[in-house]
Amino acid sequence: MTALLTEWETLCAQFERACSIADALGPVQVGPTPRVAVWSQERVTLWRYGPAVPADRGPPLLIVYSLVNRPYLLDLQPDRSLIGALVQAGHTVFLVDWGTPEQADRLLTLGDYIVGYLGSCVAEILRLTGAAQLDLLGVCQGGTFALCQAALEPARVRRLVTMVTPVDFGVPGDTLGAYAREVDVAKLVAAYGNVPGEFLRIAFQSLKPLGNTAGKVLALADADGDSERVANYLRMERWIADSPDQAGVAFEEFVRRFYRDNALARGSLTLDGRGVDLRRLRMPILNIHATRDHLVPPASSLALQRLSDSQDYRSLAFDSGHIGVYVGARAQREVPQAITRFLREGTELARSRQRRRGC
Repeated sequence: MTALLTEWETLCAQFERACSIADALGPVQVGPTPRVAVWSQERVTLWRYGPAVPADRGPPLLIVYSLVNRPYLLDLQPDRSLIGALVQAGHTVFLVDWGTPEQADRLLTLGDYIVGYLGSCVAEILRLTGAAQLDLLGVCQGGTFALCQAALEPARVRRLVTMVTPVDFGVPGDTLGAYAREVDVAKLVAAYGNVPGEFLRIAFQSLKPLGNTAGKVLALADADGDSERVANYLRMERWIADSPDQAGVAFEEFVRRFYRDNALARGSLTLDGRGVDLRRLRMPILNIHATRDHLVPPASSLALQRLSDSQDYRSLAFDSGHIGVYVGARAQREVPQAITRFLREGTELARSRQRRRGC
């Protein structure tokens, strides 16, 4: 009992020191990679990152992130930035920032987001860069949107990368899916118009209640007197707490058509009257998934291989959870390099074909 009490007192002292450091640090900064807005419509902004890159570096890369969280998780700090690493590798990087819907946006549909906003971003990038095609990198729900866009307009997409992306929403062991199918989202939308971001944050945290309560205390205490580790912790907590509201109609559609009907995997999904057929995905695909993902089961992501018609499909597994594949130490070393190798390979193949035609 004495040893346990001593350990408890040590833990409390560590936690108190970490909290003092957090108070002294003040608000933490995120998004260190330079960027400029190149297009906007309503709440949606298209960002271009880094300096201009020579045209011979390959097609532009568009990153599509989820509606339900802020995309700065991909650019959290200099040593934990997927975007920064891709820019340093020489890619011309663009990002769709969905912004925060207002009450006037409550009637936005999935077609408005995917066919409208995302389709306009693709067209604008091709216009700005003069490229005939671009590469798409979709993350989580943004990966699902990227799949839809690529299936609708396959001629505009050269190569496709998906990260922890749900594809088959009916696989066993999908806790989030089971949760979503039980909630009466229509009543929620009728009551609020837009779905409050706070509701979603609580719902996600409830999937891992111990880790999101006691685990946070232990993580902060473990940082102890290290101000940099405390700052890292605060950046993640800022992102977790920063949950935007969801446009009501689009959110209800996503739950009903993807989680309940599993329309994407079954081939019955339509957007603005156009069928979304994953068999139209014939471009090379790199599918990155996390083996311990509690939000997107690996089987859901891996279904892409059987549902697409790509003859160059590759899978890359990381032994991590859903967030670790973005910000984990190993992921920071390996994910940007894997994406760059995959995209550069396509560029080299295109150059080789051009040289052969020139001969």
